[in-house]
Amino acid sequence: MSNPIYVHEYNAIVEVLNKYNEGGAKADSAIMKPAFSEQATIFGIDSDNKLVGGPIQGLFDTIDSTFKPSPDAKAAIVRIDIVGTAASARIDTNDISGFSFTDFFNLLKVEGNWTVVNKIYHTHATG
Repeated sequence: MSNPIYVHEYNAIVEVLNKYNEGGAKADSAIMKPAFSEQATIFGIDSDNKLVGGPIQGLFDTIDSTFKPSPDAKAAIVRIDIVGTAASARIDTNDISGFSFTDFFNLLKVEGNWTVVNKIYHTHATG
């Protein structure tokens, strides 16, 4: 069997992504903030099919002002792809303040620690 060189890295990334998931479920950006680089960005498409987003602080502001704790929230880390100091991940989330999302994250290992540098998302129609 070959050496599973990314097992440690995979587990470290899961730990970072779980901060995001917990912060969303508890509607508390302070929990998720350590998962992100201060320079991170977030982008998505609004209901008019226009690009929205910018600095990650926009996510934190939305979490704290609009979201409510969601004890029934479900999140699944669908995939993590790692090459050296770069990684991408996908999370599918249901029942976060009445929303369901698919999020795509880009991460970099900076000074020995994984951090999210970009998030793009799709909001699923409810109903």
